[in-house]
Amino acid sequence: MSVVYLLMGVAGSGKTTVGRALAARLGLPFHDADAFHPAANLAKMARGEALDDADRAPWLARLAALLAEWQAQGGAVLACSALKAAYRQQLLRDLAPETWRLVHLHADRRTLEQRLRSRQGHFFPPGLLDSQLQALEEPADGLRVDATQPLDTIVGNILDNG
Repeated sequence: MSVVYLLMGVAGSGKTTVGRALAARLGLPFHDADAFHPAANLAKMARGEALDDADRAPWLARLAALLAEWQAQGGAVLACSALKAAYRQQLLRDLAPETWRLVHLHADRRTLEQRLRSRQGHFFPPGLLDSQLQALEEPADGLRVDATQPLDTIVGNILDNG
């Protein structure tokens, strides 16, 4: 059975880094949800403006369709903020429960701020961290992983529990 992994969390939680490492270990393709944002969304965030649900709607619909395709093609790993329960429901709605794994990467605010400030050339400004922390609805389902651990430990934890 092929599985898709949805790595979610606020900016700076390590979704892309962990996602790439997990995909490599599993032999699956890795995708970053940011690559599927329309140009208008990227420009809005680069200006320091938080996206609203209307901005996210077409992006989430596209990602949901892609997740279903990737699952049918053998699985994948997707890094996506997926901060609200409604977003996760939309992303996973077309998938049978046994075909997906949700992983919530979390870290303390100080770590997140440090990571965001050390990024080079990324569209997401550190000033938007507060809006993400406020929007975050921690999932009741899925695996919660401390993203301050070493990368190999995080990936091992996901593999051991997912």
